[in-house]
Amino acid sequence: MDFRDTLEEQAFRDRVRSFIDQKLPSNLVGAEEEDPGREQAIKEWRAALGEAGWIAPHWPSEYGGGGLSVSEQFVFNEEMAEARVPDVGGMGVNMIGPIVIRFGTEEQRKEHLPGITSGENIWCQGYSEPGSGSDLASLQTRAVRDGDDYVINGQKIWTSGAHRADRMFMLARTDPDAPKHRGISMFLLDMKSPGITVQPLITMAGDHVFNEVFFEDVRVPAENLIGDENRGWYVGAALLDFERSNISRMIALRHMVDDLVTTAQASGIEMTPAMRAEVAERAIEASVGRLISYRVISIQKRGGIPNYEASMNKLYRSEVHQRIAQTGVKLLGMYGELYRGSPHAPKNGSLAHQYLSTVSATIAAGTSEVNRNVIATRGLGLPRA
Repeated sequence: MDFRDTLEEQAFRDRVRSFIDQKLPSNLVGAEEEDPGREQAIKEWRAALGEAGWIAPHWPSEYGGGGLSVSEQFVFNEEMAEARVPDVGGMGVNMIGPIVIRFGTEEQRKEHLPGITSGENIWCQGYSEPGSGSDLASLQTRAVRDGDDYVINGQKIWTSGAHRADRMFMLARTDPDAPKHRGISMFLLDMKSPGITVQPLITMAGDHVFNEVFFEDVRVPAENLIGDENRGWYVGAALLDFERSNISRMIALRHMVDDLVTTAQASGIEMTPAMRAEVAERAIEASVGRLISYRVISIQKRGGIPNYEASMNKLYRSEVHQRIAQTGVKLLGMYGELYRGSPHAPKNGSLAHQYLSTVSATIAAGTSEVNRNVIATRGLGLPRA
C-alpha cells in the first residue's frame, strides 16, 4: 500500500486546503448548534461549496455534483475532516441522492436532486422497525398498490432527524408471500403526507436525534417508487458500493484524543503515568483506525469493492470511540461526571455527554455482533454456526 499522493492527488489536496483557508467562516469550526451566528455561517459555507460544485463531490457533474474520482473523494473528505468542517450534505447528498441518480427516472432526478444540493429539502431514512433492526429484511411495514398510489401502513423506529425532515426514503414490503429479501420496495415520500405521525425518542444523553414514525393509510404516488417493485432490497444495498473508508470519522477520533489532552491542560490536571499511558494508547488506536481507512480506499482505488474490510472499519471505529469517551471521563475524575449546565463541568459537560452518546456506537449502523459475523465468514472464511 502506497501512502503517498500522486502528483494529481497532491495538486487536488492543495486546492482543497486553499479553498478551506479562503472560504470557511472562522466562527463555524467548533461551533455548537445553539451558537449565535452558526446558522448564517452554515449558509455562507454551503454557498461557497455550491459555487465550487462540492456540495455533492461524489455526484456526477451533470447532476450538480463535483464529479470527483474515488481518490479525490478521499482527499476531499480527509482535508475537510482535518479542518473540522461540519457536513452540510446529510442523508440527501450522501445516501438517497446517489440512489436516485443510479436507479431513479429522469423525472425523479429533476424533481429531487436540485432540492438536495440547495438544502431546500432535508431527508431521513425509513429502514429499521421495532422487530427489524439487525435483520432488516424481516421488516413488516406494508405498501399495497391501489390504483395510481401505494397505501402504506406500519412503523419505523430510530429514524434520525425525522422531526426535521421534509422527505423520507423508505423500504416497505410489497409482496408478503415472497422470500423476505425479494418482496421489498423502496419509496420516496413527503413527510407532510396525511397519516404520518412522528414521535420523539430521547436518548440517554438527553438528545432528540431519533424518532418513531407511524404510517396509517399513507398514500404515496406510484411514480415515487425507486427502481422495480420488489427489488428495493437490492437498491438499498447499492449504497454500500459508494466510498466507505469513513476517513472523516477516523480523523474525528484523533481530534477527540487531542481534545482530551487540551481539556486536561486547561483544567490543570496532572496526569499520572498510568493515565498518560492510557491516553497514549487511545492516540495509537486512533492512528490505527486511520490506517484501516487507508486500506479501504486503496482497495477502491484499484477498482475493488471493500467487503469485510468495511465491517472491520466500522467495528473498530465504534469501539475505539467508546474507549476514548471512557478515558475522557476517567481523566477528569469526579468532574468528568458533571453534565451540561453545571458551572463546574469542564467543557460544559461535553465529555460526560460524549460518554453517554457513545453507548449506542456499537449498535447504530450495524451492530458489532453483525460486523464480527461478516468478518468471520467473509474475511476469515469461517463456517456459519
